[in-house]
Amino acid sequence: MLQVTINGQPQHFDNSLSLQQLVEHLSLQNKRIAIERNGEIVPRSQFSEQTLSDGDQLEIVVAVGGG
Repeated sequence: MLQVTINGQPQHFDNSLSLQQLVEHLSLQNKRIAIERNGEIVPRSQFSEQTLSDGDQLEIVVAVGGG
């Protein structure tokens, strides 16, 4: 079992997954988001290449328009 912390909340997954798969699991694929993994910003172009590891700390920020 894989445990990662997303925005301060522990999450458990049965299988290993990429950041892209996580984005799809969270239904964020059509949103403007930024992901920080263990203190480093991950470019969106690398989401499919980055596989989550047990204990990863993620911060996911969704951009919201406004004025």
